[in-house]
Amino acid sequence: MQSPQRIVVMNPKGGSGKTTIAINLASHFATRGLTPLLMDFDPQGSSMRWIRKRPPNLPEIRAIAAFERDTRLTRSFQLRVPEGTGRVIVDTPAAVPSHGFPDITRDAHKIIVPVLPSDIDIHAASKCIADLLLVAKIRRGDNRIGVIANRVRRNTLIYQSLMRFLESLGIPIVATFRDSQSYVRSAELGLGIHEMKSYLVREDLDQWTPLIGWLEAPPPQFAAEGSHPGVDGTQAGPAVTGAAPAAG
Repeated sequence: MQSPQRIVVMNPKGGSGKTTIAINLASHFATRGLTPLLMDFDPQGSSMRWIRKRPPNLPEIRAIAAFERDTRLTRSFQLRVPEGTGRVIVDTPAAVPSHGFPDITRDAHKIIVPVLPSDIDIHAASKCIADLLLVAKIRRGDNRIGVIANRVRRNTLIYQSLMRFLESLGIPIVATFRDSQSYVRSAELGLGIHEMKSYLVREDLDQWTPLIGWLEAPPPQFAAEGSHPGVDGTQAGPAVTGAAPAAG
């Protein structure tokens, strides 16, 4: 049995928008019928509060308050992935030390690093990327790390500085999200923007298209051969046009 695709959203710098991205990823996959599991490692518990707000008639999103410790259970049992889960989204806490990177990124198929347009955030993102490459030993060629330029306002000097910095990393910029109140409004209702009325969030939804494409793309070494691996790393055979991604 293949493991579900595991997506880790991380940046040790607080306030970068990790939870917003994580809950909206979960919302997106839920609307596609993929039954996502949202694992909240952040002691603030923002993802879990959002889950509790969700109206009961919406598509299922499973959740684990991973920041809690239950002494009656083993850690592996507490964090087990339920059968039938289609995607796992990990919302990480702020201030993860570099020596914790290997553990939190273990088994991750994709790692998303959101970056805000400020000098402090740019510096923090630079260290985060370096630790992913050097400490967690994530290889650039695996196309597992993607950066999101988050809450940006185009045509500003700091936005231009951010984009120059991101382009210098040699890590793909998988999405650019504008500074939008749509995320605030949807979160207050326990929704993701993919569950809002589309005419209200059309511009925001369009900005998710490249991110979803990157998440669903097969690893580069297999894409060129017209086949793709299962998410457990085994060969899954020839790609079939129109089929669901192998990570499902």
